[in-house]
Amino acid sequence: MTQHDIQEPAKEILPPCQAACPIHQDVRDYLFALAMGDFDRALELIKESNPLPSICGTICAHHCEDECRRHDVDQPPSARALKRFAVENSAVKVPPSGVEPGSAGKVAVIGGGPSGLTAAYDLVRQGCAVTVFDREPYMGGAVRHYIPFYRLPDGAIDQDIDEIAEQGVEYKTGMELGRNLSVEQLQKEGYQAVLIALGLPVSHGLKIPGVEGDGILYALDFLKRVKRDNFSFEGSPTVIVVGGGNVAMDVCRSAVRSGAAKVKVVCLECSEEMPAFPWEIEEAAEEGVEFNNSWGPHAIIREDGKIKGLELIECTCVFDENGRFNPTYNQDSKKIVSGDLIIFSIGQGGDPAPLKGQVDLDERGRVVFDRKAMSTSRPGVFACGEMVTGPGTAVQSMKDGRVAAQAILAYLRDEPFDRDLLFEPTPLEKLQTDVADKITRIDRHAVPMINPAERVKHFKQAELGYDAVTAINEARRCLSCLAGAERIEELCVNCLTCVRVCPYDVPIVNVDGTVTIRSEQCQACGLCLSICPAYAIKFLTPMVDEAANAIEPAVTELLKGANSEPAVLAVTCGYGAFALPEVLGYKEANLAVVRYPCVAKVDTLHLLKAVEMGVDGIVVVGCKEDAKAACPHKDTVGWIEKRIGHLNALLEEMGLGDSRISYRELSFAEIDNFGQILKEAAEQFKELTPSPLR
Repeated sequence: MTQHDIQEPAKEILPPCQAACPIHQDVRDYLFALAMGDFDRALELIKESNPLPSICGTICAHHCEDECRRHDVDQPPSARALKRFAVENSAVKVPPSGVEPGSAGKVAVIGGGPSGLTAAYDLVRQGCAVTVFDREPYMGGAVRHYIPFYRLPDGAIDQDIDEIAEQGVEYKTGMELGRNLSVEQLQKEGYQAVLIALGLPVSHGLKIPGVEGDGILYALDFLKRVKRDNFSFEGSPTVIVVGGGNVAMDVCRSAVRSGAAKVKVVCLECSEEMPAFPWEIEEAAEEGVEFNNSWGPHAIIREDGKIKGLELIECTCVFDENGRFNPTYNQDSKKIVSGDLIIFSIGQGGDPAPLKGQVDLDERGRVVFDRKAMSTSRPGVFACGEMVTGPGTAVQSMKDGRVAAQAILAYLRDEPFDRDLLFEPTPLEKLQTDVADKITRIDRHAVPMINPAERVKHFKQAELGYDAVTAINEARRCLSCLAGAERIEELCVNCLTCVRVCPYDVPIVNVDGTVTIRSEQCQACGLCLSICPAYAIKFLTPMVDEAANAIEPAVTELLKGANSEPAVLAVTCGYGAFALPEVLGYKEANLAVVRYPCVAKVDTLHLLKAVEMGVDGIVVVGCKEDAKAACPHKDTVGWIEKRIGHLNALLEEMGLGDSRISYRELSFAEIDNFGQILKEAAEQFKELTPSPLR
């Protein structure tokens, strides 16, 4: 079983971003890959746990960012936008699972939204023959039909849908449960398990005076008509949108684009309590939407049957002392908001009609559902998604589909299953103040967007996305939680060197004189790693070992083609300008390039190994801060220069000269001349006697 396949969530402590993500996306490592310019590796890591990366890269609620430890410093990296960048700058595909198709059973999934698609993907990779049925002409569910084009173009959805099909999932559209599809029919056709993964397609309204008659619309129907039927208003009406959630923001922004002269939002919550995401509210306000907070609909005002406005009553409190929705009103405080049309966007519900006769329903028309087993009243029939969880984000639905797939696999294998016995990871603790205060503040890079005056004219995607320079620098802001230093107890002699050099005071001296490296607080700069005299420190991730292990093959290849020119090894930073595609592809005879995740992590033994193999010279190239980038690590240059000075003195004692290793810095402004600068740096080695160790 690979990471692509279904597995229990990890039991160990994880970075808070990964623990917070419902599908436990490896955020830290794909950001690291992007920061190093390895866009293919970034997308490969994303796809190990995420079958809908294009959709998530475009509209994910990014729960990972909510728990990021960079909140203790400034702002979290824009993980969602960086996922989109990886998707748009790599063509990496998920490799076949290698499991024989159909070997694990035959499964039907009813509903082609994020939950059903995720379950289908996981099941097919475990050897199930999977068919997804959906009543619509295209797969995608709510994200396909209700999320506006300016947020989610069809192309992003199609990319994910197509790749899931490449894994072997079959799609059948125009198939509606209760009309031309039934559970009984599927079971007769040999489907050993059926998963019902329906959403919440019914918009709620309010029974208030004046609601009967023309001029009343409902959120989901409106959004679908706008997206699929090119609906537009006649006569430039003033539109009142009732509701303060994310769907309401989609409604009001779509109304602006559909010809409304003015859009007014009415919601019970004050601005701080609105359930919509802050960025959705901000973007709606930028587009001219008017907000009426802390007011509730009381009556619709009509004249001659036509809507003239909405009478509002002041809402003094939305929730009671137990945190339950139970609004209270000031009966003496009312006002009228003028308008011609009203769109209700106050929540969604399920449609029980298709489910009648398929599985048992309760008195409210909801599926009788065993959450622990993910099962319905009918043997072999399971359920997942918003129809059983209630409203949520797309990635939360994906998690529910993943759990349902695990339940189905257990059923097909005749094994027990209990959702509550699945282990969830423990998030890493918060940054301690003494460490957070020392971390370099680096402003978050805003995701470029079309300006509001222009974007309201059309439904083109409003968010433009990062370019390579911005994406690399934004990814570099990641704190690399749990990727850094760890003390090897049996080697440590408690010399306190790490305590002296760490710019973040992560190593501490205990009362008995021993040292503890607080790995959970480490910022992975690498200074302690490369200066520990006992080599008693290692990194928790392989980033340094991978770079060090690249030196020997690079030098071997370099020396194979060596001519009369000096054979030079360039050890460069891998971040910033050095991660740009044009630099990654640089090649030159007599020059080998090995990239490190910051040259502060270069150990003297790594460089001595290259000298021992016979290189004539080594140039270590660090990154210089400029207007485009800021190095997140502190005090690195001074230690690098000291290390190089020590090495040259050692080589002088060995009779190899005192200038075989040099240090240079490059900025983004100089990166176009990367090759020329390296050549100039290599020129100095012409004056030296060729290495006698070659």
